[in-house]
Amino acid sequence: MNENAAPRAKGCPVICIAGPMAAGKNAAAQILAARGWAVIDADTAAHQAVELAKDRILARFSAEAAARRIALLDGSGRINRRALGELVFSHAELLAAHEAIVHPVIHAMLSDFIDEHAAQPVALNATVLYKTAVMCRCSHILFVTAPAAVRLLRARRRDRMPYPQIFDRFRRQKNILAQYQKTNADIYKVVNIGSIRSLERKIDRFLTFCLS
Repeated sequence: MNENAAPRAKGCPVICIAGPMAAGKNAAAQILAARGWAVIDADTAAHQAVELAKDRILARFSAEAAARRIALLDGSGRINRRALGELVFSHAELLAAHEAIVHPVIHAMLSDFIDEHAAQPVALNATVLYKTAVMCRCSHILFVTAPAAVRLLRARRRDRMPYPQIFDRFRRQKNILAQYQKTNADIYKVVNIGSIRSLERKIDRFLTFCLS
């Protein structure tokens, strides 16, 4: 957090939009943006953070990547995030090392975004924000979810990923709500199984009863 940042205006909260894959977090973020919120996608910030930390990532993981014949750079010299993910998700120790490099960069980027929008309510659209220090700046969590069968169909239609890959993502996210329950933020759960209009009504109730 920037010590010289302006204090947040009264009535301008900071929240986290969280939830499992294909639940509707992006749709919720778009609804809040249409209502005047400053919204940032933490996944996009994470992609930028990987590139900013490229030298440290290469220094830490090049040996393991070479041993497994994994190319960490693409043809343009940027980090190949798919290849990096293949490596770091293969072992808990490697994942922890990767997070230790990248998460502080993500924290700084999101904190700067919050400080730059002190006059607006801010929503951080993130799957695993609980892993970063910026989580402490969120007063509420808008947790968007849906039944697994619904999310499976959405993920398949949206991403065209193979089913085994989708199931693996689901497995890795199965305890995500429990992780957010360990934070100090209030959680408001939204089940997104209907139309966009239905989701809008549910989010408006959240804004009315939790943040008014």
